[in-house]
Amino acid sequence: MVMKKIFEKLNKTQHEAVKKTEGPVLILAGAGSGKTTTIVSRLAYLIEGLGIPASNTLTLTFTNKAAKEMRERALNMITHNAYPPLLCTFHKFGLLFLKFNIHLFKRENNFVVIDTDDKKRIIKKINSELPTPLIASEISRYKNSLMSPDEAYRQAELFNYQQIAKIYEEYEAYLLENNLVDFDDLICITYKLLDQNPELALKTSQRYQYIMIDEYQDTNELQLKLLQKLCTAHTNLCVVGDDDQSIYGWRGAHIRNIMEFDQDFAGAAVFKLEENYRSKEPILKVANALIEHNRSRLGKKLISTRGKGEEVGILNSHDENEEARKIAQKIAKLLDAGVSAKNIAVLYRVNVLSRSIEEGLNRAGIAYKLVGGLRFYDRAEIKDLISYIRVLTNFHDDFSFKRIANKPKRGLGKASLEKIELAAHANSTSIFEYIKTISMADLEELVKKKNAQTLKEFVALVQEVSEVAKHSTYDFIDVLEDTFHLKEIYKGLQDESERILNMDEFYGLFRDFVKNAPDSSLDEFLNELTLQSEQDQVEGESIYMMSIHASKGLEFDHVFIIGLEEGFLPLVGEGSDLEEERRLGYVSFTRAKETLTLSHAASRFYKGRRSDLQKSRFFNEAGLCEGSLIVEKNTAFKKGDLVRHKIFGTGRVSGVSTSGREFKLNINFAGTKRDILASFVERL
Repeated sequence: MVMKKIFEKLNKTQHEAVKKTEGPVLILAGAGSGKTTTIVSRLAYLIEGLGIPASNTLTLTFTNKAAKEMRERALNMITHNAYPPLLCTFHKFGLLFLKFNIHLFKRENNFVVIDTDDKKRIIKKINSELPTPLIASEISRYKNSLMSPDEAYRQAELFNYQQIAKIYEEYEAYLLENNLVDFDDLICITYKLLDQNPELALKTSQRYQYIMIDEYQDTNELQLKLLQKLCTAHTNLCVVGDDDQSIYGWRGAHIRNIMEFDQDFAGAAVFKLEENYRSKEPILKVANALIEHNRSRLGKKLISTRGKGEEVGILNSHDENEEARKIAQKIAKLLDAGVSAKNIAVLYRVNVLSRSIEEGLNRAGIAYKLVGGLRFYDRAEIKDLISYIRVLTNFHDDFSFKRIANKPKRGLGKASLEKIELAAHANSTSIFEYIKTISMADLEELVKKKNAQTLKEFVALVQEVSEVAKHSTYDFIDVLEDTFHLKEIYKGLQDESERILNMDEFYGLFRDFVKNAPDSSLDEFLNELTLQSEQDQVEGESIYMMSIHASKGLEFDHVFIIGLEEGFLPLVGEGSDLEEERRLGYVSFTRAKETLTLSHAASRFYKGRRSDLQKSRFFNEAGLCEGSLIVEKNTAFKKGDLVRHKIFGTGRVSGVSTSGREFKLNINFAGTKRDILASFVERL
């Protein structure tokens, strides 16, 4: 009966992929091809069909939303689930792993994970001259390249980058001193622990005998290295992904991981899932036509199982205001026809394009939700609450202590806190510990008597509430509010009621967390919050507006894509990758189930001036015959380039010509010249 439940909804290829459990497996899953069904069926088959203990499996994905859905569906198929399988995001796995093993690096396991906002604040404190986002991005790049501050400094040729390497060194020292880890550390430190402790790598690999990875095309080089460590004792690694949906090159995702999976894991079996269960035929027709223009792909063609539908719609507008008006009218018509608002989405390549659509929807009285806007957990009142909880779980968190020391107002000025911070650092201790241990007389030499008294009382209250949290997590949130009167922070503000509603929402979320996991501690709650992603916002009854990147993995009955102009979709110019832009187009098209509408405007107001725009080449490439055909005159290769071929080895390009949509290279391999298609070689 259980076996029937596992296999009844699978097509022939899915069935074969589920049953191939030993050795490396690549499942190339096109958009809407039942990828999640295949993964959860394979997991259920391992546990129910082959009797593999659930604790010997590990399934990793990229968003909490995907992990939650997969977990629910898998548990629905598994009857013996006393120990449910570990199915979570890469970062959650790193978090769990570090909780058990970070002591090997002589670090305490009560660390707190900081989010992007915290990271930027720390960086800004270290250096406020250089652009904070640039430094944050470089530090992330260093960590994902496993580069220490010393190595980063040695490699920095420009002065600015030497400066960034120094900031990186101070940033790392700050994290270590305050027992903090950032997102990148969750994977970086996990890898280092496995790399430097071969016995731990072997033990971990023996524990997780069967590993599955979702969205493999989104993995970076460090994640690949981590997987290779997890496969120390076996090669039972099944990866599921789609090279045509690799759209995160800008944040380090490496398309080569999926393109060259068989080189990283020899003898890999490959299955292609091409039957699409999501979109009507006309939608897939344009998606297939567009993506076929890419040369770097493993190749597959989506086939609709849902039959014919409405042709893809095209909206031509003079400017963004007319575009917004037309889209609002079309959405209003759908809503009047009974379509649920949550089944409609407006997508764009560049976030700034959302403004005119927002205004158009507001004028039409249509409720919308901006995904990727200011997140609930990023609001000041929620950050204040989180900072209180952080200090209660880690007295040495100076960063959070300074945020809350004068909230609500206690008469503590910035200068007083800075004096105490300097004194604490001079004594190699945290601000909290310094205030707690220093005598009243010594403290009064640093700050006014009244402030000294206030600080001593505040530290004593924090200790009291911390003790309550240890014994009764559920009651803690009431004690927190009753002790510190946090709602008073916003008294008299124009948006007081909204902020208090947000705080009450947070208190409710906290209680729900404790109800669902009564044995959890405060720092576990904090770490769960930090692992939230922007896709976790997608729920509720309103139409959704989001970037194409944020839409990945989602689906809607009716999709509108705006800004199909050269410069917006595709982005063109230095640093842009036309193949990745096409993949973005393909991802956006394949979010639609029933109807797809592509919109372009002849001009837009952008960066302070109005510009005339050219229709996107993607109209033409998708076979809609409405766009301008832009022929690429250049190839990724030129005469003189050194290249490598799998069979013929290393050679030098002596000529480039076209062959249909492909480029043909004439290559000299140690005196032997051969004509080879560009997609079969890589540049050295």
